[in-house]
Amino acid sequence: MKIKITADSSANLKALTGVDYSCVPLSIRTHEREFIDNDALDTRVLVEYLENHKGESRTACPSVGDWLDAFGDADIVYCVTIISTLSGSYNSAMIAKAHYEEEHPDRRVFVLDSYSAGPETKLLVEKIRELVIQGKDFETVCQEVTEYKQNHTYLIFCLESLKNLANNGRVPHAVAAITSLIGIRLIGNVNDEGQIHPIDKARGGKKAISAILKNMKKHGYNGGVAVIDHILNEEGAAALKNAILAEFPNAHVRIEECTGLCCFYAEKNGIMVGFER
Repeated sequence: MKIKITADSSANLKALTGVDYSCVPLSIRTHEREFIDNDALDTRVLVEYLENHKGESRTACPSVGDWLDAFGDADIVYCVTIISTLSGSYNSAMIAKAHYEEEHPDRRVFVLDSYSAGPETKLLVEKIRELVIQGKDFETVCQEVTEYKQNHTYLIFCLESLKNLANNGRVPHAVAAITSLIGIRLIGNVNDEGQIHPIDKARGGKKAISAILKNMKKHGYNGGVAVIDHILNEEGAAALKNAILAEFPNAHVRIEECTGLCCFYAEKNGIMVGFER
């Protein structure tokens, strides 16, 4: 039996060892350029371009055909997407699932709306890999990763700029302007309605690190797995890792970089933390 795991590029996960895996890219578009969020994308070029771009910019989700190509000829497909309130990726994947199962009645596709992005979505994909390697059956994998999402993972992010979120209607322009003007870093999460939700704020990098860790603990972090994804901010990511390990010496913390889609929304110096609780 051939098993395939797929995710869109919001997971910041272009490769996954130990299983058959495909990453389906989203894209970032302006009136003059398009950036495909694949292995060829130079995220530094993307971030610097968007930082200086004065016009509109937006993202585009994978097509149904993109998802079908990723499914390949697998008997079982596990698919994880960016939060459905932020992108049409989930809807495209669900339509692809319907087509695939109609054409191949003996095959199964599970699509999980991560209700998140970045490192929390990455944790969900890696959980599926763990369950697949353990030999769990289709229904058990679906049930256990859903329960894992609902009860054991969380996302907190820290943003220095809200320009792209404002331009795409995710936060008010007035909030973005004030945040930039006074140098406030916004600490946020995704609420139960799937909306980006501010939970704290801090002025300056050191206070931002303290605020992130404070809110991680508030939302159940107790020294387990934490994945820190950053946008051209290795120094800030390292400071957060050190702060976590100072309080939880046995914590499993790793630092990785955001790929294009998360670079677009979290922008330069942004930090996203997915963790187990």
